[in-house]
Amino acid sequence: MGWYLSWTEILGFATGALCVWLVARQHVANWPVGIANNVFFIVLFAQSGLYADAGLQIVFIALAAYGWWSWTHGGGPGTAEALPVRRTTRAEWLWLLAAGAVGTAALALLLGRASDSTVPFWDALTTALSLMATYGQCRKLLESWWLWIAADLVYVPLYAYKGLYLTSVLYLGFLALCVAGYVGWRRSLPAGGARTATAAGATA
Repeated sequence: MGWYLSWTEILGFATGALCVWLVARQHVANWPVGIANNVFFIVLFAQSGLYADAGLQIVFIALAAYGWWSWTHGGGPGTAEALPVRRTTRAEWLWLLAAGAVGTAALALLLGRASDSTVPFWDALTTALSLMATYGQCRKLLESWWLWIAADLVYVPLYAYKGLYLTSVLYLGFLALCVAGYVGWRRSLPAGGARTATAAGATA
């Protein structure tokens, strides 16, 4: 098909697909697999001029460490209970959206002025959406899947535009996995939707 594929992109494809599948199944192994995926994508995105996405992978590694602990310890000190799926509270939505808007504007300005990025706004937007979604994933917020879907809808054409065709196809697969993940997490919600403002305020 005339595509140029590097081993970095192929390994990023494989670990990325496995990671999302494991997240959808609420399997804790998604975190170490995700860290490996982040390492591959640091190299791939830096080589493609997607500097915000490359830097984002470093943040993802730190969030993965937090998410790994959070999933296995319930997000609270001194407990070994698994973290339950719950809905995002209104307060969480407000600060997530505010942080996302500020982050997108700041990153777009930085990339536009301090790099040779040809897509500063879209690189910044996907970075902000991905960080919002990853935090939600760490806390098992059901609506984090909607943030991933929004990010993937931008990532697919963005990566195709940058010539990363296999990665673009991967993110099409992510869209389907995100829908499956949302359905699976919604089914596992405790009775009443687990939207507890007190618990959310204590752990957000």
